[in-house]
Amino acid sequence: MQNIIFIHGLESSGNGFKGQLLRKVLPGCLTPNFLPYSSEISIKDLLEKRMRQLNPILQNKKHWIIIASSFGGLMGTLFLLNFTFKVSKLILLAPFLSSEILDNKMYSPVNVPVIVFHGRHDKVVSLKLSRARAEKLFINLEYNIVDDDHSLHKTVQALEWKKIIS
Repeated sequence: MQNIIFIHGLESSGNGFKGQLLRKVLPGCLTPNFLPYSSEISIKDLLEKRMRQLNPILQNKKHWIIIASSFGGLMGTLFLLNFTFKVSKLILLAPFLSSEILDNKMYSPVNVPVIVFHGRHDKVVSLKLSRARAEKLFINLEYNIVDDDHSLHKTVQALEWKKIIS
């Protein structure tokens, strides 16, 4: 059995639309709930707390396939950059990669397969900035621009998940 995890976005949960769909089409896919977003905590502090939740889940196994959405894409990317040997594939859905936390000078590009799906009508995460950062961080990158918005509901439902993770 493959080690697959879905990392939800900023204001979502592992029980949201994507988490439920992925558990259905990829039996055994982990969909943990991370600390909920609150305007009372800075994004940087929230990221640190969520990473402290994520790291123990992923530390004991290798060959992870990480599927991550929006803010979860930032989390999945940070894990990959710090523990490249533990990840076999990263699949990003409208990833928030324009964060200053992903300073290109701090990280060397990685050669793990990375597939991105980003909606051309995304009004939450900048397609242009996300793609530019992805092109600097990932050597083995497939960047798909789809006719969808930030939620990617149409796209996520239409994807052939078993084929994508193989």
